[in-house]
Parts: sequence; structure tokens; C-alpha cells
Amino acid sequence: MGIIMILFTLIGGITLSAQSAINGSFSRKAGTIETTFLTFITGSMFLALIILFFGQGDIFAIFDAPLWQLSAVFLGVLFLLFNVFAVTKIGVIATSITVIIGQLVISVVIDHFGWFNSLIIPLDTKRWFALLFMLIALYFIFKGNKRSIEEANKPE
Repeated sequence: MGIIMILFTLIGGITLSAQSAINGSFSRKAGTIETTFLTFITGSMFLALIILFFGQGDIFAIFDAPLWQLSAVFLGVLFLLFNVFAVTKIGVIATSITVIIGQLVISVVIDHFGWFNSLIIPLDTKRWFALLFMLIALYFIFKGNKRSIEEANKPE
């Protein structure tokens, strides 16, 4: 089961980057907020069909959920909105690695303090180094992007 979850997560990452690139391109014509809205409306319709045919949970449990758990909906909207905006300004790879670093930083904090009923996993030296190497990677990606943009805009 572990290998299947790793593959699902890998495929999820691939689809996320593809979605970012496509949404970034689409937002140049339709607008950032409009693209985000269309993504969520289309996704909602798609998920409604999946729930209709394969759903096994209780969709009405939303009324019993604490408000802090429902905040995840708004966090998802903000993520997609910021992502669509960023891709058009800094490109897919810079957006993706920045998202990953943001995810890792908050994940380390959540794990360390056990926020949101998660496991408590203390921040150790190995995790600090992992974050440092990600920041170094981000630096080199931004430098490479800047150089590529400058070369592309250089008069011949």
C-alpha cells in the first residue's frame, strides 16, 4: 500500500505542475480570479459525479465539523489563486519549488508542535539541513530564471 500511495502522490505532483502551467496560460486570457473560479467550479462538478457514483462518506457531516476544519476550503482557494498568479510572473519551476518550500516549512512547524491533531515529530538537524538545501535550490532556480529572461530579452 505504501508504494501505491507514493505513486499516487507522485502523480498528484505531476498533475499539480501541469495544472499550474495550464492555468497560468489560461489566466492570461481569462484573468487570475476567473481561472481560479473556473477550476473550482469544474472540479466541484467532477467531484459531485464521483461522490454520486463512488461516495461512501457522509457529505452532511460538514454541519458537524468545527469551523477550523472548514478553513481548509479557503486555504485551498488561496493556494490556487496565488499559484495561478505566480506562474505567470515567475514560471512553473520557480512557483513549484517555492510552494514545496512553503509546504515543508509549515509542515515542519506543524509536526514539531503537533498542530491540528497531527503527530509530534521534533525539528532536528537533518530537517534544518533539508530546508536549507531547498532554499539553496530555490536561489539557483531564480538565478537561472533571471539569466534566461535576460538572454531572451537581449537585443540581437
